[in-house]
Amino acid sequence: MLCLPSDGLAATHRIASALAAVVGPGDVIVLNGDLGAGKTTFTQGFAEALGVSEPVTSPTFTLVQEYVGAYRLHHLDVYRLSGPDEVQDLALDELLDDGGITIIEWGDRISTELPADRLTVSIELGEPHCPDHRRFSLEPAGESWTSRIDRLVLGLGV
Repeated sequence: MLCLPSDGLAATHRIASALAAVVGPGDVIVLNGDLGAGKTTFTQGFAEALGVSEPVTSPTFTLVQEYVGAYRLHHLDVYRLSGPDEVQDLALDELLDDGGITIIEWGDRISTELPADRLTVSIELGEPHCPDHRRFSLEPAGESWTSRIDRLVLGLGV
């Protein structure tokens, strides 16, 4: 596991950008964290690094937003899903198989439906006296992600 601190928006986008530099077709990134932790903000920085020019917004009510940059980006928010049947209604298998990058907010809620090869990014809020601070914990699962964490570290210069 790799733990990275962020002291604000610029640092969060720098982490997201470094991650975007090591992704490839079919990758799955799970974002976990409390409400307001910065999952959509992280995705905005990630999308910008992929060359997405349109505004990236939370898919809380639409469940899925799609963007096009260097890769097709599927941005999901599964917070409101109540079970596996609703996951099937999203056509998740098709999204995961189309060669795009998939970012899933609240992905821990559907972990049994996700591929074993994925990166989980957990975002923790800072202390009350440091409301802009975050801690990002990146947990690779599968050989492909494990091997890319070193490249990510190099990209961040940590």
